[in-house]
Amino acid sequence: MAKNNVKKEKSYFDRVHSWGRISSITALCVLLMFPMAICLYLNVFPPISKVLEGLLVLIPTYWTFAIIEVLIYTPMLGAGGTYLSFVTGNITNLKLPCAISAMESADVKPNSEEGEVISTIAIATSSIVTTVVLAIGILVFAPFLDSFTENELLKPAFAQVLPALFGALGLGYFIKHWKISFVPIIVMIIVLIFVPTLAAGTLLFPGIIASVIGAFIMYKAGFLDKKAD
Repeated sequence: MAKNNVKKEKSYFDRVHSWGRISSITALCVLLMFPMAICLYLNVFPPISKVLEGLLVLIPTYWTFAIIEVLIYTPMLGAGGTYLSFVTGNITNLKLPCAISAMESADVKPNSEEGEVISTIAIATSSIVTTVVLAIGILVFAPFLDSFTENELLKPAFAQVLPALFGALGLGYFIKHWKISFVPIIVMIIVLIFVPTLAAGTLLFPGIIASVIGAFIMYKAGFLDKKAD
């Protein structure tokens, strides 16, 4: 029975990685086909030297972010959730909060088999719902969008949507795991004091490092036990 379970588990992850690679390559091809179609339609092609010149400036930054995001998000999202998130996008603002909230509601851990399934289902559902909601919103509210966003009374509220979202999601975790939350919060506040324009994706990296190191030091010092946090 144990051997059969191992085989089934391996076959599941093999399928996840196979379809994940296919979907990632397909999405990449589709994204590249759009500018290619514009070039073909307008019969305008940028010089290769200019394209390479621009890539030399952008690639080092984006490669750094790509490596950091994979290392950060994969342990939390799981294999299936990672593939879905990187294909559909908007990980920090939507996919990650949905996955974490779903796993928290189901009382499962991110690195477990149950967490893998729950995370994948949550991200897939959020992708479908987002697409449907955006389509309806564009069709219904597009004519009135400018009047909402440019209104002097409502404009400050639109600027605080993301902070309100992450504040509401994070408060529950901070209260539940306040011991291990203290160090990363202080570190990120200090970082933002010196670099207030730092992007959220970049801020995650020092925050996670501070979380791991802080939790390890507190555990070794006896401030945490195996059942706490």
